[in-house]
Amino acid sequence: MSVPSPVAALARLMLALMFVMAGASKFANLEGTAGYIASGGLPMPAVLAVLTAALELLGGLALALGFQARFAALALAVFTVVASLLFHKFWAVPAEQVMVQQLMFMKNIAVAGGLLFVFSLGAGPASLDNRRIAAA
Repeated sequence: MSVPSPVAALARLMLALMFVMAGASKFANLEGTAGYIASGGLPMPAVLAVLTAALELLGGLALALGFQARFAALALAVFTVVASLLFHKFWAVPAEQVMVQQLMFMKNIAVAGGLLFVFSLGAGPASLDNRRIAAA
């Protein structure tokens, strides 16, 4: 059974929205983003801030448009899992922070699962990827 075109497109847009918004926000405040990255003990926080913002914004836009959607979805899924492991360590925070950090961690894992669906099944009929295949 295939997913109707508007549903697949809406699902991609819903997944992409958080990345597009987060990437744009990070670009608008690279210094703050670098500070947050540094607080996690990662090296080269200024460079990672730019790379993270670019991945989220460009990957999110690619996902939304269905352009190289499998690659974008895989890259965003890997990024999301790694970021969750680094920045939402619910198992290592004070008791009063566990619930929020666990919620953020599990939300990110669910988003990564949705992204892996796009990676495994493709962007769907209403996508630039599908238009390229149809034109070939």
